Amino acid sequence: MSYFSYPNYQTANGYMTESIRKKYITYAIEQSLLPEQAHRMADVISLTAPNDDTKPIEFWQLYSVLGQDRIVKIVQAFYKRVYADEEWFRGVFARIGAMQRHVNSQAGMWIDVMGGGRAYHGGEYRLSFHHTHNAMDLMNDRGAERWVQLMRETLDDPDIDLTKDSRVRLSLNTFLHFFMRKYAEEFNLSNQGIFGEMNPPLRRKINLMRMNSDEVAALSEPELREVLSARGVDDSLYGSKSELVNKALRL
Repeated sequence: MSYFSYPNYQTANGYMTESIRKKYITYAIEQSLLPEQAHRMADVISLTAPNDDTKPIEFWQLYSVLGQDRIVKIVQAFYKRVYADEEWFRGVFARIGAMQRHVNSQAGMWIDVMGGGRAYHGGEYRLSFHHTHNAMDLMNDRGAERWVQLMRETLDDPDIDLTKDSRVRLSLNTFLHFFMRKYAEEFNLSNQGIFGEMNPPLRRKINLMRMNSDEVAALSEPELREVLSARGVDDSLYGSKSELVNKALRL
């Protein structure tokens, strides 16, 4: 187990931070990646990454670890690959503007979402406008596949500084997967993109000895089964939530 002393960099909400955080948490709860109480959990909603490395870094906490310079360098490295790629892919970006224009825009969006403050004026409306007007020629399976390939190559490059915290890459993968999933739904893409291992599910620590009967009854059935199993109870013997609650209260 390692401990850190975050934040390395001062954080602030951007134009998109809060809305994207809310959308991701809702999605992650539905996917059992975050507990039902995630909207109220300090380690989750904070803009500062947890110093305990057993807890994942949420992507809106990445600025507190990486800061502006590292984020910009990641995006620069990606666009160097883009502008060295085949014409069918590179040309769409080149028609919009020079490489630095794309670097500034995407780095601003990343910084904004990742807790670095107001860096992407126009927020989600601007992002949507860009994809539906400027980048529409690449909002298809072929374009998405190449974008994902180049981004993975960028993040896999040993020269990219992601710090010594191994959770950073998992968080970046989670961030990229979430947005690619969003684009897949909006543009009917079959390729949502695979960036690698993502943040593991976060489980709320439950101490039955410190909970009253109402708090125990408010636990979800999966939480009850998990905490009972951890206490050596065969939860398969209890078919309903009420039975699980009663067993938990008797411990």
